[in-house]
Amino acid sequence: MPDHVHLARALFGTSMGFHIIYATLGVGIPFMVTIAEVTYALTGDSDYAVMAKRWTRGFTVLLAVSITTGTTVALQLSLLWPKFMQLVGQVIALPFLLEIFAFFLEALFMSIYVYAADRIPRRWRIVSVLLVAIGAASSALLITDANAFMNAPQGFRMVNGKAVDIHPWQAVFNPALPTSDFHVLMTAYMSVGFITAAVAAYGLLKKSHTDRERQHQYKSLMLSLALGGVFGMIAAISGDRAAKHLAAYQPEKLAVAEGLFNTQSHAPLVIGGWVSGSRQDVIGGIKVPDFLSWLATDRVDGVVKGLNDFPRDTWPPLFLHLFFDGMVGIGTMLIFLAIFAWLVKTIRRREQFPFPKWLLCATVVSGPLAVIAIELGWIYACMGRQPWIIYHVMRTADAVTSSPYVGWMFFLFIMLYLMLAIGSITVLRSYFSRHPLSDDIEPNTPKPRRAVWLP
Repeated sequence: MPDHVHLARALFGTSMGFHIIYATLGVGIPFMVTIAEVTYALTGDSDYAVMAKRWTRGFTVLLAVSITTGTTVALQLSLLWPKFMQLVGQVIALPFLLEIFAFFLEALFMSIYVYAADRIPRRWRIVSVLLVAIGAASSALLITDANAFMNAPQGFRMVNGKAVDIHPWQAVFNPALPTSDFHVLMTAYMSVGFITAAVAAYGLLKKSHTDRERQHQYKSLMLSLALGGVFGMIAAISGDRAAKHLAAYQPEKLAVAEGLFNTQSHAPLVIGGWVSGSRQDVIGGIKVPDFLSWLATDRVDGVVKGLNDFPRDTWPPLFLHLFFDGMVGIGTMLIFLAIFAWLVKTIRRREQFPFPKWLLCATVVSGPLAVIAIELGWIYACMGRQPWIIYHVMRTADAVTSSPYVGWMFFLFIMLYLMLAIGSITVLRSYFSRHPLSDDIEPNTPKPRRAVWLP
């Protein structure tokens, strides 16, 4: 049986892992809708208006689930980590307060966009959905700020176990804020770009679709791949800045990502392999000489701290090297997929549908891979801070609840997540099966009557 701390961590980690999927979609889809609306305004191509309409329909369902899961995460923070929340309430409550206003902004203009879009001028329709995207992004960035504070706490001092000399705005603008917020936002836009590309590629593979429907899916595919690829490259650049931040503020997390045990200059970047604690090396990995030093310090002879500089009981789990490599590897593959797809389009530009079947299948897979990369990134970010819940201030074991009912909470919340997952998938499948693409792109075409079952 897992001990009390590990059970609480498992429950909260499962909750975050489930919530982060819907939260990422909640940040990225309004941005995609905004891009589609702007493209429609610039080109007059009704296909982009249809994209915006159908993406919005899916977003309304996902937003409801995201709100529910976000509420459960907030509830669990109080239930599972009361001592942590006591400190948070004293030092960094501002992001949680401001997040409420960001959510109100998103909800207000989402209502206007959904229910009044056909009755307001196009420019105001764009403004309304843009404010939805801004509200969603602001909400995510404010919550990410709390996580950034846990990685680089400042704005207070601990004296005899109590926070004193508190400066809330210093806590908000902590050193981890710029890199964390920017990277989270870029990866969200990147991931949703590949998710919508996967949906479009799946539509192109369906033989039942007409050429008119395939033309729409092709435009959706190219727009999604363009955005996914561009934001993927930006995310890669922000990841480089994040590595420099880790070298300065969380060297243990960077060391475990690269399996670096001994502090050294000319430190190599390690790709793949398994980190062995007994051998203090990476087994089977490919080492790129000097590259880690360059990433961490902008110098090939820069000194990078290794795990042996820190007490053994403060090392993050060594298996996080695999999670880090998985995140970076998937992100790199997705960027190259987008670049390759646009090269194919350029080379075969005279063909109506230039993508071969295998490339469409690879694009379909890119959607789930993007979700996996997001999960791996968050697991690395949070577990890489262990054993601290607030880095070098409060250990996770000291913040956990003493309640004996964590096991029951685990069971009840897992059942809730199963119901939410099944419910959201069922509702989306049911809605889009009853409202196929042809209803939107060919609204005046007579449709066969569906059977009606009378009681």
